[in-house]
Amino acid sequence: MTEHRILIVSHGHPDHSKGGAEVAAYNLFKEYERQGLDTVFLARTDQPSHGGSAFSTINSNKEILFHTHMSDFFLFQSGCKKHVWQEFRALLKRYKPTVVHFHHYIHMGLELIREVRNTLPDARLVVTLHEYLAICANNGQMVKPGKQMKLCYKSSPTDCAHCFPDRSAADFFLREKYIKSIFNLVDMFVSPSHFLIERYKVWGIPEEKMVMIENGQPEIETPASRPLAEGEGRGRFAFFGQINPFKGVDVLLEAFKLLPEDLQEKVHLDIHGANLQGQTEEFQEKILRLLEDLGDLVTLHGSYESHEIGRLMEQADWVIIPSVWWENSPMVIQEAFNHGRPLIGSDIGGMVEKISDNISGYHFRNGSSNSLKQAILKACGEGSSWNLIASNIPKPLTISECADKHMGIYHG
Repeated sequence: MTEHRILIVSHGHPDHSKGGAEVAAYNLFKEYERQGLDTVFLARTDQPSHGGSAFSTINSNKEILFHTHMSDFFLFQSGCKKHVWQEFRALLKRYKPTVVHFHHYIHMGLELIREVRNTLPDARLVVTLHEYLAICANNGQMVKPGKQMKLCYKSSPTDCAHCFPDRSAADFFLREKYIKSIFNLVDMFVSPSHFLIERYKVWGIPEEKMVMIENGQPEIETPASRPLAEGEGRGRFAFFGQINPFKGVDVLLEAFKLLPEDLQEKVHLDIHGANLQGQTEEFQEKILRLLEDLGDLVTLHGSYESHEIGRLMEQADWVIIPSVWWENSPMVIQEAFNHGRPLIGSDIGGMVEKISDNISGYHFRNGSSNSLKQAILKACGEGSSWNLIASNIPKPLTISECADKHMGIYHG
């Protein structure tokens, strides 16, 4: 088999942006680097560059920051066309990758995909879909705009125009045609969940051009369960991720507020998350009010680094994913499984696909704090089945196995 030169493109570098897609892309890059393959990681950044250059390096000359931006979030078009047809094109000609693997196009522009096909017509072009941006103009969430956060089951130009009255159905029809014209240039799409594949299949991507590969995890020895004090139960819960309306942190806090007072004295919630200050004033006030009401029952820790996840997981008994949108494959699910921690998750999207109810964790009704309360009661009540559930947790795909599966796609 031909040994490839691989260019992995991400919308952010984990040193600057902590999202799961950024981490998944970077982990794949580091694994190929560990295997001695010729690999470059190109990550977009919003930080200003030195001297106005489009590129700079970070950590090594194999990790390149792309100082660019988008000007059109409706059509995902670059805000600096010169970065596409001059700087990015020059990078492609200089490095001559045989594989270009996009883990996102947001903040950079869909034009980069077309530029790869124009400049390197023989390169293998792969795109990992981490959400539904191409389908849904509401931040790719497939959630109706408004306070109700109503889930959307299928898009159409007419329905989308109802969500965005300032746009016509014709606007959405042309948007879909434009995005599909770019996607037609792609050789293969990767999705970390079957759920997302089904959504894109209905939208129009041929099933034979899509494959499910879970996000790989580093190989570790599963840590022991958290040591318990005499008479203590498995009542330590944790949330990991961004604090925004889509992640359901308000649902989580309201569920803990509903717990009986005697149980509140026996449990604790640790929230490991950032970006609360970047949300609307109304949402911030809601979260801060709930935190104040709950007092010592909840600890807000702020952001964390990727290398800290093991230590933080070891301090928890259960990990809760209360997202109110169709999560594709939250990285925290695989991280929790890798560390032997059962999960409690919303019963929609990739969450219900990854978490087996009453086997590797519990489901609760999406958006319902009362249903989540019941799951918490089941998790730490009398006769808790924590040991049985922990023993049923599947070992996730390792990063080396994940890299091998991608290599099969690269070879076509």
